Amino acid sequence: AADKNTGAQATAPTGVKPVDGKNNGIAKGFAHTEQGAQSAAANYAVALSSDAMFRAETRHRIVAAVYAPEVVTARQGDYDQAYSGERAVKIGLKADGTAPSGLTFVSRTNPAGTKATAYKDDTATVAVWYSTLFGLAGESSKNPVSEGWYTSTFQLKWVGDDWKVTAFSQKDGPTPVGRDQAASSAKDMSDAVQGFGGFTYAR
Repeated sequence: AADKNTGAQATAPTGVKPVDGKNNGIAKGFAHTEQGAQSAAANYAVALSSDAMFRAETRHRIVAAVYAPEVVTARQGDYDQAYSGERAVKIGLKADGTAPSGLTFVSRTNPAGTKATAYKDDTATVAVWYSTLFGLAGESSKNPVSEGWYTSTFQLKWVGDDWKVTAFSQKDGPTPVGRDQAASSAKDMSDAVQGFGGFTYAR
């Protein structure tokens, strides 16, 4: 992850910087290697599952940043339909994708691991296994924050100087056994989400 004070990029275990910067807040400049493709997929999984996808302006920036140019227009249309005002309202948000007063919207992905299932010089297939936190934190929430586990498989293409998504699919699990832990209060969950930032993920 980048150091918030200096802006310096963290290094991978090899000592090599995993990315060279950010594009609309999303890591960019991944290495033209199998590990670089895995890092790209992990970061793109986070971006494509974030709360920003529920707001038109930020959703369009994310899709433009992570998808290959030839599929951006089609994907924008798909995502606009999937994250429309009607869907937002169904999960308790306002039509513009923002949370009602007194509630904190949570949509966060936490990668647990990546695996390249195919790799060539300019194409890669990468599976990302991750947990999600999704819901509305707050005393009046009718959709409290819950955890889920998924695996998304990304088709990636080397475009110019970075990995870009051409397609991806998602399936449930693998899901671990839940521990006997009491759920946190709505306030604790809201405070945690607002107080703990996300990471730049690197293989």
